[in-house]
Amino acid sequence: MKILDKYLLKTFLITFTTVFVILFFIFILQTVWLFIAELAGKDLDIALIIKFLLFSMPRIIPLVLPLSVLLASIMTFGNLAENYEFAAMKSSGISLQRAMRSLTVFIVLLSIVAFFFANNVIPFAEYKFINFRKNIAQLKPAMAITEGQFSDVGLYNIKVNKKSGENGNILTGITIHKKSAIGDGSKTVIKAKDGKLISSEESSILQLVLNDGNYYEDLVPKKYEDRNKLPFAKSAFKKYTINIDLSQLNKVDVDNEKIANTNTMLSVNELKYTLDSLDKNFKTEIVSFAENINGRTGIPQNNVYTAKLPKKANSKLSKDILSLYTNEQKSEILKMASSNVTSTKYSIDATKVNLDNKQKNINNHLLAFYDKFVIAFACLMMFFIGAPLGAIIRKGGLGLPIIFAVLIFISFHFINTFGKRIAQENGMSPFMGAWMSSFILSPLAILLTYRATNDIGLINMDVILAPLQKIFQKLFPSKK
Repeated sequence: MKILDKYLLKTFLITFTTVFVILFFIFILQTVWLFIAELAGKDLDIALIIKFLLFSMPRIIPLVLPLSVLLASIMTFGNLAENYEFAAMKSSGISLQRAMRSLTVFIVLLSIVAFFFANNVIPFAEYKFINFRKNIAQLKPAMAITEGQFSDVGLYNIKVNKKSGENGNILTGITIHKKSAIGDGSKTVIKAKDGKLISSEESSILQLVLNDGNYYEDLVPKKYEDRNKLPFAKSAFKKYTINIDLSQLNKVDVDNEKIANTNTMLSVNELKYTLDSLDKNFKTEIVSFAENINGRTGIPQNNVYTAKLPKKANSKLSKDILSLYTNEQKSEILKMASSNVTSTKYSIDATKVNLDNKQKNINNHLLAFYDKFVIAFACLMMFFIGAPLGAIIRKGGLGLPIIFAVLIFISFHFINTFGKRIAQENGMSPFMGAWMSSFILSPLAILLTYRATNDIGLINMDVILAPLQKIFQKLFPSKK
């Protein structure tokens, strides 16, 4: 039996390695395609590009590994069934369960390795990747400006509709928000039809030359009552040059690592610690807000109207409390109540948004926590889907197995993404969102394993044809 185990293990490992390398190469090409705009034409060293790709590779493993296990399982057992090797095993008294035993041990070990990889290597690579990408953007300012979104460059937030030119230094459709020196928001907005980035290796000043635009600046009147009018100054220009000091940005080292607070960068123990802190802060903020709202709704003891309550109200309180006061006092009380209700409503709305964002952050950390276990279970589940499916369809090669593998994996990936999206928005628990795909496909793995071990086909046609045959016999009874 050891010879058979070695043969099956060798056959599976060769197929698995080949499939894994091919799929990994395909996903690497996809990564290059996604970031080609940031890498191409930016005068980056080959070493930096290779380091960039190396840091992005581990994040591909959770996609490639389950698909490789699934496809390799279908191809391996499909080839064995197609070449009647399973028939020879069964004639020798070797069942499918016994044939799968050595491979099951290997897949369990692979799942354990996948968990430790997801728990240690992927967070470390994500940490390196995000910091490396940010530091490259600071070293190459043209890379820091992304099409279609605001990019932070020094004291300016810059948005461009399109970048062109050899180094991406020709900009079209420019919108710039200049940060306030005193930290009270953006008071200056600059819009231009097009512009050009001019830089020099000898200088730490980046020049942004703008053409055909307008300059808007908010003005703050000295009189407080005039501030609601929101006055601003506007001017037009044919050419306008902005000098951006990059002396601080250019001190950045590509190996400098400052960002370390995203959920994808944390291991299981770090996620537990972070989640504990987030939960405590979340509950504390809810209690604090509840006490604050309760204090607002309560009437102060030194209220002037409580102190001057009419004597007739001391014996028996009237049902209409306002009737105890004069019209002038009623007006002031109602104004105060209206103001308190409006203020409380604004406070509740603002706090609700804040709490929702914090809950989403907690959900993202929980999803990252469960994902490390899902990838390990997915490898095991895909094997128990692929191995019996290959034995049932009895087809090896790259034809039918690829069709089945792609359909199953797309279903798994779609359900997984769908569940995570709902869990992020607090539509379901993060546990269910992360494990939804596994819960849905696990019965399929059990069903296929049962049918394969009992020599039942993929679809039992008798279940469908037998009722139809009975109906046909009742409608058209045979004449004797």
